Amino acid sequence: MQTRKLGTLDVSAIGLGAMSFGGIFGPTTEAESLACLDAMIDAGITFIDTANIYGMGVSEEVIGRWLASRRPAGIAIATKASFVAGPPRRIDNSETHLRAEMEASLRRLGRDHVELFYIHRREQARPLEEVIGTLSRLVEEGKIGGYGLSEVAPYTIRAAHAIHPCTAVQNEYSLWTRAPELGVIQTCKALGVAFVPFSPLARGMMGERPITRPDDGFRGTNPRFMEPAFSQNTSKINGFRAFATKRGWSTPAAALAWVLQQGEHLIPIPGTRHAAHLRDFARAAEITFTAEDRDEIDRLLPPGWAEGDRYGDHQLLAIERYC
Repeated sequence: MQTRKLGTLDVSAIGLGAMSFGGIFGPTTEAESLACLDAMIDAGITFIDTANIYGMGVSEEVIGRWLASRRPAGIAIATKASFVAGPPRRIDNSETHLRAEMEASLRRLGRDHVELFYIHRREQARPLEEVIGTLSRLVEEGKIGGYGLSEVAPYTIRAAHAIHPCTAVQNEYSLWTRAPELGVIQTCKALGVAFVPFSPLARGMMGERPITRPDDGFRGTNPRFMEPAFSQNTSKINGFRAFATKRGWSTPAAALAWVLQQGEHLIPIPGTRHAAHLRDFARAAEITFTAEDRDEIDRLLPPGWAEGDRYGDHQLLAIERYC
């Protein structure tokens, strides 16, 4: 597996998103998640992304038990905090909240530090200087290796980085979500910040086989997964699927390769709880597109091709929009 820079660390060019370990996209078992983590090691992936709210701690607990039983070397862990369960759900970037949630995450993970700690969303009413001050103190204390920002705009990245160097920015980015091309990717590159695309496989739509319309609580109410958008999006992705198959690639590997080739500072974190699905995309870094391949991808899935918004109005809490 190729490596890329996450701050001062070298991590695998592809990470693993552990959101689904908490059952957010449907029922799961610990055995299933542990098998996925074992497959991750076999594939050479060394970077795991989780959060305190993924299954309300379940994802971190599973990862913690896996770390304790397998004792793998060189694993970098990223986790996040900011959401406060409602109703109403809200964002809290206070030092009291971030410290308490970080310590709880460390206990679940069985760690005395994590390599990366994100504010999961920015609390707009709280001065950024205060928030970055909290995160910089956590770095100085050795609790976190670096801090990250999630779902933010270029102006926030620049402002935060000027206060204390930012390690990573995590926004959604894939063949069907292209907004980061309008400033986030360029800003991260200019500042030497890693860009960590989440949902690089379009929330399962770029899997090896077409999916039926999901009814889980997250995707089931997402406009892109609602009819008629879902059927239209599936039809367009099937064209890309045929393109990948003709060239001997799996659909997720081809989609992930496209993300990887948008810049050496990108470290995508496809999410899965299935070992077989991980193996479908694990060799994406070995794919090299020709100019003809790139032209065909642009023809099949040009910027803006996806039908429907990437979030419903109820999912937009504290997401910074800039274009």
